[in-house]
Amino acid sequence: MKIERERLASKLAEMKKSGFAYLVKITAVDYIKSITILYFIRDIDAAKDEALEIELDPADLWVPTVMHIYPAADWYERELSEMFGVEIKGRKAERLLLEKWDGKSFPLRKSFAWNAPYEGM
Repeated sequence: MKIERERLASKLAEMKKSGFAYLVKITAVDYIKSITILYFIRDIDAAKDEALEIELDPADLWVPTVMHIYPAADWYERELSEMFGVEIKGRKAERLLLEKWDGKSFPLRKSFAWNAPYEGM
């Protein structure tokens, strides 16, 4: 289901109250002209899965943190930030997941230059 990023936290909180208590995964897909963030959640008792989809302009890449709703979002949000360059509003900066990363390019974006020399931090 497509939603606006401004409604993300309230929609996830509502779905959690209705039984979707398990955050399966958060990931992104780079379509070059847009980046889609996907939130997969599960109602274990009802054996039901749902996906929330947020389409973002690459020039305005941010989503709010949802760690206050699903604490398991921690590593997924860090991955979105490091690998796709998505700003997670409401989060404090933490130690990087990648040990060697220049912070200038994002490895899971289609624009990532795999053969470029590593410049270090």
